[in-house]
Amino acid sequence: MKKFRMPVVGLLSATLLVTGVTSAQTASADEPAPVPLRTLAERADLRIGTAVDMAALGEDTTYRRTTGREFNSVTAENVMKWEVVEPTRGTYDWSGADALVRFARERGQVVRGHTLVWHSQLPGWLTTGVADGSIGAGELRGILRKHVTTEVKRYKGRIQQWDVVNEVFEEDGSLRNSIWLQKLGPSYIADAFRWAHAADPKAKLFLNDYNVEGVNAKSTAYYELAKRLRAEGVPVQGFGIQGHLAIQYGFPGDVAGNLARFERLGMQTAFTEVDVRMILPADAEKLATQAAYFRGLLDACLGARSCGSFTVWGFTDKYSWVPGVFAGQGAATLTGEDFGRKPAYGAVGDGLAEGR
Repeated sequence: MKKFRMPVVGLLSATLLVTGVTSAQTASADEPAPVPLRTLAERADLRIGTAVDMAALGEDTTYRRTTGREFNSVTAENVMKWEVVEPTRGTYDWSGADALVRFARERGQVVRGHTLVWHSQLPGWLTTGVADGSIGAGELRGILRKHVTTEVKRYKGRIQQWDVVNEVFEEDGSLRNSIWLQKLGPSYIADAFRWAHAADPKAKLFLNDYNVEGVNAKSTAYYELAKRLRAEGVPVQGFGIQGHLAIQYGFPGDVAGNLARFERLGMQTAFTEVDVRMILPADAEKLATQAAYFRGLLDACLGARSCGSFTVWGFTDKYSWVPGVFAGQGAATLTGEDFGRKPAYGAVGDGLAEGR
């Protein structure tokens, strides 16, 4: 296993030179592009991915061109979530998900499926039915099984990894009190993995959550859950670390150790939703820190045999989710709103060039 490396000032200075960044500016999107990240990632035997905003993909030619050029893996930001694919019970809308899968196939990219079972972005007919009692526990289990099976079967052989259950623990390591836990009990987690595996035995099936980069109560709860489920023969094959960081809170501790313990269970690991936000406005110091954080997570991944995928949650501030959720924060991605490359882009490129 490669030793975990945290970037140093010298590396960041080199990154600024490589990317043509001075002060708090980003490299112009019109400047000659460096070697694409996907080319560097393939040499390092890694999938470098991005979440994809399908509206932007259809309407913004720069966004579309960059998505194809820079990444060899894509994740649906929203169009594979339940509220989108089955807005009315029994009536499906696969148009966005199909378009992403088609886009990826045409560009030699793999697809990460996101996400099958979550407490959020559920269709109104489901949440209303549970709330008013018209959908009872037995029916709810059948509905969940149908959803998982239908979606996974539709993309059988075309999805490399699925985030099967998403964000099932609280920060203290207790199970999230979702409608799934309330109505079905904790067995819904194992059920979802079994159903997904039956629908596509070749897809790799992941747990996925935020604030689990290092060793803490939440990541330990996932470790214990995965250990137990795998001992019971449940096909839990991967642990997805979202990687939503903020520079004001510091870099998480013992990321490499966290990856290593899941690797010892025989599991794959992946960084699935990486971005690094800051309190606005951005400046040179904040951008340098951001670059170090991106590089820190990437180095942890490159240093772990089990980590085969590093996905950023969008690559341009133009379409980032962060400002709409965290007031006064943003600038969280690899490029600016004009697609100019930030120091973080250079740091990721440098890390991939060094490889495993």
